[in-house]
Amino acid sequence: MIHTKTTGRFELTAVQPGAATIRRIFALFPSGVAALSASTGTGTSVLLASSFQVGISADPPLVLVAAQHTSTSWPKLRACPRIGVSVLSNEHQDIVGQLSSKSDDKLAGIPSEKTHSGAHFITGAVMSLECSIYAEIPAGDHDVILLQVHAVAAQPDMSPLIWFESTFHTLSSPHPVPESPTVRGQVNFLRTSEHG
Repeated sequence: MIHTKTTGRFELTAVQPGAATIRRIFALFPSGVAALSASTGTGTSVLLASSFQVGISADPPLVLVAAQHTSTSWPKLRACPRIGVSVLSNEHQDIVGQLSSKSDDKLAGIPSEKTHSGAHFITGAVMSLECSIYAEIPAGDHDVILLQVHAVAAQPDMSPLIWFESTFHTLSSPHPVPESPTVRGQVNFLRTSEHG
């Protein structure tokens, strides 16, 4: 049992590091799914992450992702000057298995685009961010990576893919909030303080 409500109070259960209980609890936090990708010396490397977070900082613009120490993709991406971050949409539900596979060519047959800097993006993403590594911090069995955002693109009409209860879900809103016309459908990269 995770908790029991008794007489207006919650009874908390202690957890041990790596215990199944804490993994079940963490699975109740819904998050977007992002693909980090860039051209490396041996091809294109892809890391699929359900631990991606935005809004860490606005000045400089920073986002956050966590990579397991056992990841074979992150060491390759770490060496890239720019990394493409594609926040996946519900249209990508059928390709997440391929993106998270051990294949040498995870993008085979998947429409994508690449910038001159080597950052790679999945076509049809809700949000695309061209980033560089700002800081990397060891954290337990993961590395926490802060990425500085240099360029962005958005498709606010797309619905994001969500990771929840250890499975993928689609998100739909019966009453979507109207977006600014200057953002809706934008496909060109917008430069922030840096150019290039």
